[in-house]
Amino acid sequence: MQNKKVIMIIFLVVCILIAFLLKDNFMKILYPKTYQEIVSVYADKYGIEENLIFAVIKAESNFDKNVISNRNAVGLMQLVEQTAKEVAEKNKIEINLEHIREELCNVPKNIEIGTCYLAILIKKYQNKELALSAYNAGTGKVDSWIQKGIIKSDGTDIENIPYKETNQYIRKILRNYKIYQDLYKN
Repeated sequence: MQNKKVIMIIFLVVCILIAFLLKDNFMKILYPKTYQEIVSVYADKYGIEENLIFAVIKAESNFDKNVISNRNAVGLMQLVEQTAKEVAEKNKIEINLEHIREELCNVPKNIEIGTCYLAILIKKYQNKELALSAYNAGTGKVDSWIQKGIIKSDGTDIENIPYKETNQYIRKILRNYKIYQDLYKN
């Protein structure tokens, strides 16, 4: 009986050790850097950290390029057609406006427009948290919350965002962002 306990303890210790050693590999399966080359190009072009783009893609579509939300947001970065058109037109991104939905399922186009939009929001708000809030709820809502004093313009009180979905969204992206930073330090 004593030998069985010792063998069981050794087995558990070995299992724990293996799990600990493989943790990063397992986490990289859950948090991949799919489309790395494309993300890298547009991260450089628009001055956005790659890990933030991956965090948004992970939260928005879990890397499914063909996903369409119940609010008609399309593709990896879940872009609404009207927003995508405006961003593309204002920033001279070539896109076929007659086939916008198909274009938004095109990985490079979706990542470029989504990254450009994120860069616009970060520049506008000078803050990741507020930019992410606007990415989810829209600039009109975020501007209104700031104007009414519901949230501060420096984003230090995002917990006060009145939309539960947006509040949870920001936390999810920031959690994903931290995981990407930790997993891909090099």
